[in-house]
Amino acid sequence: MKVVDLDRETVKQGLADGSILLIDVREEHEFEAGHIPGSVSHPLSEFDPAALAEMVRADGRRPVLSCAAGVRSANALVVAQRAGVDLSEHYRGGFKDWYSAGEDIA
Repeated sequence: MKVVDLDRETVKQGLADGSILLIDVREEHEFEAGHIPGSVSHPLSEFDPAALAEMVRADGRRPVLSCAAGVRSANALVVAQRAGVDLSEHYRGGFKDWYSAGEDIA
């Protein structure tokens, strides 16, 4: 299993230029309370690798998983990879890193 840690600047640039599909695996209530602008919700409690694979295929952008601090997104990557989904990147610092750096939230 391969897990690639991305930093805030890489994620921020990818969101700005439209190259990254940021998939937030936090729970729905966490996402609704605040999330990184441009991210989409796919809660870990309802995690379906097949649905995730379809979302990624249909979207076409570079998929990057995110959560609160990087633990759930790394775990979700492993689950997805074991199911045959071609994912390897996640935002290591997650929402907490984004928010603590003073970045805008939605």
